[in-house]
Amino acid sequence: MPASSLPPPAKRRKTKGDTGCLKNLELDVTAAALGNTSLNPLSDLVNLALEASDAKEMSKAIYSLYRVFVVIISNDKLAPGSGDAAKVVRKWIWERLESYVELLVGLLQDEEGALRKSALDILFSLLRHLSTSLTKSSPHNQPQFHFSHFKYIMQGLLNCPRSPRVGSNALFEGETAPDVREHFVGTWFTVHDDIRWCFLREATFMLSKYSAVDHPNLLGNLLSIMEKLATFPTEPSELNAWWIEELKKKPSKPRTSKADGDYVQDEEMSDLEDQGEEDDWRKFFDEEPNAKDMKKSVGVKGRTHQLNFHQSLHSLQAHRAVFTRTWLSFLPYLSSVSTSANRAFTARALNIMHRGVLPHLTRPILVMDWISACVDFGGTVGLLALNALFILMKNYNLDYPLFYTRLYAFLDRDVLHLKHRARFFRLTEVFLSSTHLPASLLASFVKRLSRLSLTAPPAAIIMIIPFIYNLLKRHPALMVMIHNAHDANDSFVDPFQSDEVNPNITNAIDSSLWELYSHKHHYESAVSTLARIFEEAFTKPGYTLEDFLDHTYGTLIEAELKRKIKKEPALAMELVKNPFPFASGKAAEDATHGGLDAVSELWAFG
Repeated sequence: MPASSLPPPAKRRKTKGDTGCLKNLELDVTAAALGNTSLNPLSDLVNLALEASDAKEMSKAIYSLYRVFVVIISNDKLAPGSGDAAKVVRKWIWERLESYVELLVGLLQDEEGALRKSALDILFSLLRHLSTSLTKSSPHNQPQFHFSHFKYIMQGLLNCPRSPRVGSNALFEGETAPDVREHFVGTWFTVHDDIRWCFLREATFMLSKYSAVDHPNLLGNLLSIMEKLATFPTEPSELNAWWIEELKKKPSKPRTSKADGDYVQDEEMSDLEDQGEEDDWRKFFDEEPNAKDMKKSVGVKGRTHQLNFHQSLHSLQAHRAVFTRTWLSFLPYLSSVSTSANRAFTARALNIMHRGVLPHLTRPILVMDWISACVDFGGTVGLLALNALFILMKNYNLDYPLFYTRLYAFLDRDVLHLKHRARFFRLTEVFLSSTHLPASLLASFVKRLSRLSLTAPPAAIIMIIPFIYNLLKRHPALMVMIHNAHDANDSFVDPFQSDEVNPNITNAIDSSLWELYSHKHHYESAVSTLARIFEEAFTKPGYTLEDFLDHTYGTLIEAELKRKIKKEPALAMELVKNPFPFASGKAAEDATHGGLDAVSELWAFG
């Protein structure tokens, strides 16, 4: 290999950041790529970028290298060729390209925001050029996706190696930079179908390859991207956006035999090589399409495990299958170790489960076991898990007989004091909205809430009273709990069994809501006013619960201070000679014989 084309070290220190040096090297490499001459200046240009410490110089270097590699790729310098000499040159260029790509991957964690965004843009632009070159060199121009390069991007997004730039501080400590995540999600992940499919496929492989102990930020980084997936195709016609232009070409029809050319991919993209197992996992997610789906389908038809890569990208069932496999691989890691971070991740996953995950799974029932286990966590996690279970029961025919028993167990004094109190009432109102629920079950919830209101803060009572009022309006069979009178001569014994865990046998329907009646004399005027609603005829429409969920001590005090007083209260005071009967000695004598009392002295002017 000839000597370096850069100046000697003494001069290099003076010109290392010089724009002219970068430009000259770029021109030399471009001319060499177009004229089939020596590409040795490419190595010097890469080294110059690796040694750059200033952010501006680094930006110039990475864009200079980008333009150079685009020329090299476009002129088929990386395409397979004959001859040992061509293989040696191609291997040498690949090594320089890998060094450049690793630099870009590290810059995704750089402290300079412009460098982070530029690095991500360049990485995806190179992916497009490399995939196009790979397609040209494939048999019959079969559309290809350069998975080898995409793996580097995945490493930068999920494992987040530190920035190699000299002097750059570690701001994110292995977590995906927020601007990088937003740029990736908004530009590629939620827009292009091929990027989303390949990201989900590669994320599943990374979950099986890297342990959470060695890569503690992997789960959090993946979840932060997955929860941003606001759109997912629901019809085959919606598969119409491609980052790699060649992939939008309509694929051939699926074949049942691989010997007939069904699975045409180069060795770099083979699932067998990536996963070290037979590529038959997709059989688990296959379903026989019904006649209605086949009639309206305009995409690729066929069993998922019989489709090659190009056909999978145009198959809605294949997209649902890879989405399902990613979530089924991801969720067990959240509950494998009970730490505060994992509980937070579990709550975030459950928060999007009903709207962003379940509708797109091949069979939503597959996550039933994990969701059921999350109910045992209690608190916010258990409540969100109950919501997901309710969706499975309502929309996907899940049989879970103990649902209301588990919900009843959440009704303890803590639920009225914690920050997720408002969410609990929102969800419980939905859970108890069915008119087919037995009155004995509903009466247990009403009675338990009434009993808890005795020790609840005023803001919680303000939620409980409208909540119970709406239940009584919706279920008239519970009205007996209001008019359940007892003989005044007999000692009253409440038949409600507060220690019973089964809400169907608590005898709450035979009890009364005396706890709510007691709130008529509550010290907080808002509570006492609301409590009187049960003494009036039930002719008012139900309350809008949202109007009562966000109250706190602060909002109640603020409302009281801003309340306008229509009529000032009267003040009457009887003046006595000795207002302080406890006084003794000279003070008592002065108060008695002095002819003045304390109030008179206070109001004496002049």
